[in-house]
Amino acid sequence: MFGVVLLSQFVGATIALVLAVLRSEPVPSSADVGWAIAGGVAGSAGITSLYYGLATGRIAVVAPVTGVLAATIPVVAGWILQGTPSGLQFTGIGLAILAVVLVSMSTDPTGPRASGVRYGLVGGVGFGLFNVFASRFAQGSVFGPLVIVRAFEAISVVLFVMGTRRAWRLPRSVLLLAIAVGVGDMAGNGFFILAAQAGRLDIAGVLSSLYPVTTIVLATLLLHERVTRQHALGIGFAIAAIALIAGG
Repeated sequence: MFGVVLLSQFVGATIALVLAVLRSEPVPSSADVGWAIAGGVAGSAGITSLYYGLATGRIAVVAPVTGVLAATIPVVAGWILQGTPSGLQFTGIGLAILAVVLVSMSTDPTGPRASGVRYGLVGGVGFGLFNVFASRFAQGSVFGPLVIVRAFEAISVVLFVMGTRRAWRLPRSVLLLAIAVGVGDMAGNGFFILAAQAGRLDIAGVLSSLYPVTTIVLATLLLHERVTRQHALGIGFAIAAIALIAGG
């Protein structure tokens, strides 16, 4: 697990550096460096807690707790910093959070595993705070600060692995998948920051937290997994939420 995280951070940092140069972004200011360091620490806590919780706890508990907190924290911060959204957008945010809960919940038997709720809480707080910190980057400064974020996420994971003496070696069989994770993770972070800079933090935060919907759809199309009623309802709520937020 930790090998996947470390390689994905390296891949993400490399992509961010290349894009920052291609976009001719300025060197991050001292304020952006501070926000990036805070985001790196929060992001590393979020991703390691989520992965460990999914591996050792109940997916039906860890995933929705993480998703809801990751959506709710930016919403609260957005209301404090930017005021409340319009009525349609407010309704859309509520539907989006409900959609995250529905599509994240697993119908598989839980077995004897512990709930893992504490990992979901830490993961959700970590992701939520990362979104808030990243939204504070200066206008037009996106990928430069993300290089710093990825560096501090990698450092945090290395320190955790060294302190706990956990296994970190990456099997060759998952090498390409780890690279794909790094590419996708960087794309998600980059588009979130661009969205937050172009509009509202709460809307960008809650829409970015709808990623479980994509997971369910891809699993259905590529792996031919069955969509349950609650998953279908969650996908419907997500579509309605996006329409309301866009219309507001």
